[in-house]
Amino acid sequence: MNCRSEVLEVSVEGRQVDEAMLALVHTILLHRSTGKFHYKKEDELDRVIRKAVGEFKDAMGNGTDGMGQISLEFYQKKKSRWPFSDECIPWEVWSIKVNVVNLANEQERQICREKVGEKLGEKVINIIEVINRHEYLPKMPTQSEVDNVFDTSLKDVQPYLYKMTFQITDTLGTSVSTTMRRLIKDTLAL
Repeated sequence: MNCRSEVLEVSVEGRQVDEAMLALVHTILLHRSTGKFHYKKEDELDRVIRKAVGEFKDAMGNGTDGMGQISLEFYQKKKSRWPFSDECIPWEVWSIKVNVVNLANEQERQICREKVGEKLGEKVINIIEVINRHEYLPKMPTQSEVDNVFDTSLKDVQPYLYKMTFQITDTLGTSVSTTMRRLIKDTLAL
């Protein structure tokens, strides 16, 4: 199976990382979720996303120049025989590259706010266009296999199985040890 991969790039000021990333990640996950029949006012999926984006922003550092990337990978599980663990097969990956800029004065910040707003609007439309293409989605599972395709741990929504990861690159480049640690951690998590 081929995994579709999409890359979005945005340049934002340090204060805009939260809102910009939340706008894009929410848009992607909104279109990759199905509703359950029990709704309440507070969305657990929103809390999970905010936590992941908050960790990304903290790793980026507040107000400093830098680059980073959040990846949102959708996958389905393929059951394997004991003693092996289930295989996670990605079917779509979204990568959002972020360039954080430091602005000198309020006039530059105002211009940046307007440009970021326009660019985010364009990116949201791009996300919707890509998602609306008739390409691969996992087939609807039987009731006994629903956990192989959907995350059923949330009470109010049921997104396709996904994993969010991020990488931070300072202006000199990514640390090899940091990259290796994250790679090993992600591999063991599967």
